[in-house]
Amino acid sequence: MRYERIVKGRFESRPNRFIAYVDMEGRSEKVHVKNTGRCRELLVDQAEVYLSESDNKKRNTRYDLVAVRKGERLINMDSQAPNRAVGEWLLKEELFPGTVRIRPETVYGKSRFDFYIETGGERIFLEVKGVTLEEDDVALFPDAPSERAVKHVQELAGAVREGYRGVILLVIQMKGIRYFAPNRRTHPEFADALLAAREQGVEILAYDCRVFEDGMEIDSPVPVRLSSLEQLAQPLLAWYDRGRRILPWREDPTPYHVWVSEIMLQQTRVEAVKPYYDRFMEKLPDIRALAGAKEEELLKLWEGLGYYNRVRNLNRAAVQIMEQYGGIMPDTCEELMKLPGIGSYTAGAVASIAYGRPVPAVDGNVLRVFTRLLCDERDITRQKVRKQMESELARQMPLERAGDFNQALMELGAMVCIPNGAPKCGECPWERFCLARLRGIQTQFPVKSGKKPRSIEEKTVLILRDENRAALQKRPGKGLLAGMYEFPCLEGHLTGDQVLARLKEMGLSVLQIKPLEESRHIFSHKEWHMIGYAVRVDELVKRPAADSLVFVEREDARDRYPIPSAYKAYLRYFNENF
Repeated sequence: MRYERIVKGRFESRPNRFIAYVDMEGRSEKVHVKNTGRCRELLVDQAEVYLSESDNKKRNTRYDLVAVRKGERLINMDSQAPNRAVGEWLLKEELFPGTVRIRPETVYGKSRFDFYIETGGERIFLEVKGVTLEEDDVALFPDAPSERAVKHVQELAGAVREGYRGVILLVIQMKGIRYFAPNRRTHPEFADALLAAREQGVEILAYDCRVFEDGMEIDSPVPVRLSSLEQLAQPLLAWYDRGRRILPWREDPTPYHVWVSEIMLQQTRVEAVKPYYDRFMEKLPDIRALAGAKEEELLKLWEGLGYYNRVRNLNRAAVQIMEQYGGIMPDTCEELMKLPGIGSYTAGAVASIAYGRPVPAVDGNVLRVFTRLLCDERDITRQKVRKQMESELARQMPLERAGDFNQALMELGAMVCIPNGAPKCGECPWERFCLARLRGIQTQFPVKSGKKPRSIEEKTVLILRDENRAALQKRPGKGLLAGMYEFPCLEGHLTGDQVLARLKEMGLSVLQIKPLEESRHIFSHKEWHMIGYAVRVDELVKRPAADSLVFVEREDARDRYPIPSAYKAYLRYFNENF
């Protein structure tokens, strides 16, 4: 859109919303301001302004103030210009290809929308908002509270529910903008209304404009970041891009790779997982191979990672994927959570990292980061609170690079915003936004209620062997370490003489007994306090008193029988001496 006659001046004052005084070649001219917003950051003393001469000779003011220069940026501030520019742009059918009808100023419900458009198969309401407020290359709207704008957004959401397509087009009347954000500081209700409308299917678009002294044209799309989380994404992702750890599952983030890695990383450090991941992928490179694996092979591959139900659930889920999904892993959280062993966190990780869906993946690292960022005093050990936080994050997830955003949050929690000690705030990309940091109370978050004390079990572990074979026993098929093999164990801490007596009852002839080091292993709900003995017997023979024992050859003991890491101190001695 173009103006007929443009003259230049210098802004002097603005006594009310409609009138301003401008220095034009040494004389002070009363002019009409074509924008009823505040525009305080634009209309500053001696700002260079551009005025359109009116054709109406009877008007009290001869000129309309339509544009202003802010630094190097020329900004059109005519509140009628966006609709005029959009009207011309719609005729080009770039936004809505196949347009067959355009009707401006159309009433729907209690609102009058700027445009009604029909294409071959759609009915569209389009609401246009001109944006002239800019801070640090971010476009903001509104610059003053606007109940009318909130009503338009809500009515547009209602139209979507009735089967119309609803679009809000934010026309940024300048160039050089990084992204658009609602001005929550000025009007939080409008920001909330935009978020709610987007959830209900309203499209929120922003375009910048080429601005001339005598006109304006719609130009290029601009990112829209409606939530504070979307706005914080940029510094977090920049930090992640500069220094993220190179991890094998990140370099090739297929759904299968992401899934297996996330299951392995539960309760296990990244560095510990790497060799297990590589070995697992070498043996079971895809879902089909995992579905066909035998349990003992799986447990052996998992040996040392602990929480062995994880790998059993991997196998069950792989079978289900082959049977119900044709071997293709589902791409939505809802479908993923139907698989054994996949909860909301793992579903969010797979859906966002592998498929790019804007859904959160909330684990302990993420909860810690956000409770510190917001000084959130809710108790994160309560399931209800975790669900609330997941829901809050889901509303605010960035639409762009959702998978990288989730991984960056995990990285931040693992490497910078660490537990059990002082966080490394000086390295954090959110340092200047973090409320806990600003108040100096980082270590008070997250809030956790006290855990129930773990129970303690005392055990005596026996490395029992003859010249060629060693004794193992298989644990029950259900419960802790179900189906794993272990060294024979006796309840309590027994003396050497007590052990000899028990072995004699089992019909074993002991040649030598040697005490081993003490060891302790901590599970989530109990602790094992262990002592051990290396026992050499004359011959391992099956007898009724020892019918739970399995006698294994040297090579088989190392390669075929999965022994949990709870026994790592005794496994090390076993491997070195057998």
